[in-house]
Amino acid sequence: MSGQTPAPTAAAGFLQRRLGFPPLTGNRKLLGATAIDSLGNGLVLAFVLIYFTRTTSLSLTQVGAAISLARLLAVPTAVAAGPLIDRFGARRTALAGNVVSAVGYAGFLASQQAWHIVLVTWLTQVGFAMYWTSSTGLVGLATQPEWRPRWFAVMNMLRNSGLAAGGALGALLIDWAGTAGLRAVVVTNAASYVAAALLLALWRPANEPRGKARTHARPVTAAGGGYRAVLRDRRYLLLVGINLNFAFNILILSMLIAVYINTGLHQPAWIAGMLIMVNCLQVALTQTSVTRLLENRRPIHVVIAGALLSALSYVVFIAVHAASARGVVLAGLLVAVIVFGFAETTANPVRENLSVSLAPEELRGRYLAVYQLSYTFAQTAGPGLFAYLLTRGAALPWIFLITLNLLVVPFLLLLERMIRNPAAPNEAEPVPASVADRS
Repeated sequence: MSGQTPAPTAAAGFLQRRLGFPPLTGNRKLLGATAIDSLGNGLVLAFVLIYFTRTTSLSLTQVGAAISLARLLAVPTAVAAGPLIDRFGARRTALAGNVVSAVGYAGFLASQQAWHIVLVTWLTQVGFAMYWTSSTGLVGLATQPEWRPRWFAVMNMLRNSGLAAGGALGALLIDWAGTAGLRAVVVTNAASYVAAALLLALWRPANEPRGKARTHARPVTAAGGGYRAVLRDRRYLLLVGINLNFAFNILILSMLIAVYINTGLHQPAWIAGMLIMVNCLQVALTQTSVTRLLENRRPIHVVIAGALLSALSYVVFIAVHAASARGVVLAGLLVAVIVFGFAETTANPVRENLSVSLAPEELRGRYLAVYQLSYTFAQTAGPGLFAYLLTRGAALPWIFLITLNLLVVPFLLLLERMIRNPAAPNEAEPVPASVADRS
């Protein structure tokens, strides 16, 4: 396919010029699938523990242990998904992941024993990992390399909008209908996965190989192919290590803020919910515009700016601990979350673009699977690590995160040098000028 983009209509031109949207022609089904999937996730994300404690006779400890075991058993999924992506493509793998998640959430309705919870939660985690390992590859199918950062921005915007809307709707349903509302949330989420899978099945991305072209598009040689090629690519492994820092950053909204506010600042838990909503709305409203404003900057410098903004937000979180008046605490937390939101909108699309651009097309699934492991490690280690640090001092988790975000800067500069002067030309596909040479 050529790199030509159809002339935009007046409305599309406004979206591209003013709001930082990429060309969307031919990819609306992908956008719809992403929005529906995120809405469904938002519905149930915060209520899984509550659902099982209310609909079964199991204790909170038993439910928590079952969910933790299921997540642990699902850890290898990303590694298994890599070869599937290389063989069948990102779209088909993501579609299958949505179907598996739909089956898992439907199984929630029949779960009464601990092993039931392990099984259905494992299915949802397997489907989740299959989808997210494929998700960056979906953008590669949708567009040309020069538009990828804007596409990642749009996808991030849709996900945050869906999570915010779904979380609000789920809270209303549960507050209004109690246990029946919880079941309605689960059913709606399962249906959303089915709808998203159907849209992906109907989507025909312009960059997806078809027929015989697919058979020859992804050769994986026996000698030096597969995951061995990924493990020899020092440049990509450095990117994965760098991304571990940002994977820990992402966890603060779901795993740290609520506990810090409640036990560290001794403030009511509703403040955490409000701050998460502010973050989702901020990202949804500003992501594409921020990406447009930064797209002519050197990508690595943009990621460094995101790391430094994250560190600054954590300094504000620590400073809030010294305040006593609730109004001051609220104002400080709001500032911290807004700065963190700008850190996200600054760095995230560029990081995701690097994960695709630095991976050779014929092994992209395996490369993205290794990249996904950085998120898996953070999600597995994060809860215990943050809890341990919080018990020894309210500021310690933030100090740990500040240290990570400062330490990552020299490694990002090293990555930039490796991109400009690769030691081995065959390590990956040629790096687009948008990644290597933009200044």
